[in-house]
Amino acid sequence: MNNFNFDDTIAAVSTAYGEGGIGIIRMSGDSSKDILGLLFRRFDDDGRPQKISIENRKLTYGNIIDPETGENIDEVLAVYMPAPHTYTTEDVVEIDCHGSIVSLRRILSLCLENGARLAEKGEFTKRAFLGGRLDLSQAEAVIDMIKAKTDSGFDSAIGQLEGRLSRVIRDLRQKILDVLVNITVNIDYPDEDIEEIFYSDIISQLTDVKDKIDDLIKEGEKGRIVREGLDIAIIGKPNVGKSSLMNALLRETRAIVTDIPGTTRDTIEESVNIGGIPVRLTDTAGIRETDDTIEKIGISRSINSIRSADLIIMLIDVSRELESEDMDIISELKDRKVIVLANKQDLDKKLNTEDIRKLIPDSMIIETSLAEGSEDEGICEMENAITDMVMGGEIRQSGSMMVTNVRHLDLLKNSLSALGDAIAISRLGEPLELIEIDISNAYSYLGEIIGEEVNDDILNEVFSRFCLGK
Repeated sequence: MNNFNFDDTIAAVSTAYGEGGIGIIRMSGDSSKDILGLLFRRFDDDGRPQKISIENRKLTYGNIIDPETGENIDEVLAVYMPAPHTYTTEDVVEIDCHGSIVSLRRILSLCLENGARLAEKGEFTKRAFLGGRLDLSQAEAVIDMIKAKTDSGFDSAIGQLEGRLSRVIRDLRQKILDVLVNITVNIDYPDEDIEEIFYSDIISQLTDVKDKIDDLIKEGEKGRIVREGLDIAIIGKPNVGKSSLMNALLRETRAIVTDIPGTTRDTIEESVNIGGIPVRLTDTAGIRETDDTIEKIGISRSINSIRSADLIIMLIDVSRELESEDMDIISELKDRKVIVLANKQDLDKKLNTEDIRKLIPDSMIIETSLAEGSEDEGICEMENAITDMVMGGEIRQSGSMMVTNVRHLDLLKNSLSALGDAIAISRLGEPLELIEIDISNAYSYLGEIIGEEVNDDILNEVFSRFCLGK
C-alpha cells in the first residue's frame, strides 16, 4: 500500500462555500503542476499575461487566466508541493483565491477542463491513507477534528491523529501475535525441540490484552459523549421552572417564561457547551393531564425525551406539596441518571431534600431558585455535577486514550468477545487449533481499526463521511 498511486489528478474546493476573505482549490496527482502551469500567469507592465516560474513550496503571486479566452478570472496566490512529502503523498497544488463562490467555481472548472477530475468525498485523505502517510484511525480523526464542537472533542481527535490510538492498537496486536506465533509453532512442529506452550500461559497473556481492551471500551462511553454530545431532558410538571432553567443554561431568553401553566406545549431543543461537553438540551412540555390536543402531543414527546435522554434534570417546586403529576414523572425515572433541581427556594418551603431523597434515592439533589433576577449558585453547581457525572471530574485527560469512534468501539467489542472465547476454551483444554481461530479473529478485528485488515466497502463507507475537499 505504501507504493500505491492513482493515475489521475483530482481537484476540489477545500474551503466552505460562501462569502469569505479566502477560498482554496486543491489538486493532487501527477498533473497538478502542469495544470497550474496552464492557468497561472502574471501581467507585465503592458498588461500582457506572462508565464510564471513555479518553485517548489514557495507561495507565488499571480492570476488565473482562462487559456482558451485569455480572460482574467482572479488574482491569486499559488503553491506547488512535490511528492512524497505532502498531505496525500502525491504532487499537490493549492490555489488561494478570493472567497467568492463564483471565483471558486470558475477556477475549479478550469482545473477540471484542463486535465483534473472532481475529487470524491474524502479522496484527498483516502490517498493519504493509501499512500501510507496515515493509518485508517488517523484518517478518521481528520473528520472528527473538522466536526469537533468543543475543545475536548478537538483534543481527542488531535490525539488520535497523532497516532495515540494507533500505538495502543499495535501494541495489543503484537501481544496477540506473540501468542499466535507460539501456538502455530507448537501446532506445526510438535516433534521439534521447541519450548512447549502451556494453557496457563495462553490464558494469562490473553487476559492481560483483554483487560486493556475492556478499559478502552469503558472509556468509550465518555468518548461518545465528547464526540457526539450529551442528550439532557429538562422535565417537570407545568410552571415549575423548566423554561427558566433552559434560558439560564443558554445565557439567553430562548423559552417563554410566564406564570401560566402549559406555556411550553412542545419540546424545544438547543445546543450548549457545559464544561467542555457538547450538550443537547430539550425543554419539555409540562407533564400533566390535559384535554388540549396540541398539549397532549407535546406531553407525549416529553415522555419520549425522558426515555431517550442520557441525563435527566427534573425540577420540583419546593413551595408546593408533591402532586400526582410529580409522581407520574418520577415513575418514568427508573434506572436513569437524574439530577433533581429543588427549585423556588426563595419561597415558603413545603418540601425538603429528605422528602425528595425518599422518592428518588439515587439522584443528585441541588437546591436552587430560578426566579428572574436572582443570582443563584445552583446553576454552577448543576453544571459541575453534569461534568462530574459524565467524566468523573476530568474532562480533559491529556495523557489518556479516549476512543470516540463508533466503528472502533464495535471492533474493540468484537475483539474482546473473541478473546473471551479463546480464554474460555483454553480453560477447557481444547485443541490449540480451535484456540488459534478465536485469537486470529481478535487480531484481525484490531487490524481493521488501523486499516491493516480492511476491505474496499469499509474504506468507501469511512471516506464517504468526508467533505469533497478533504
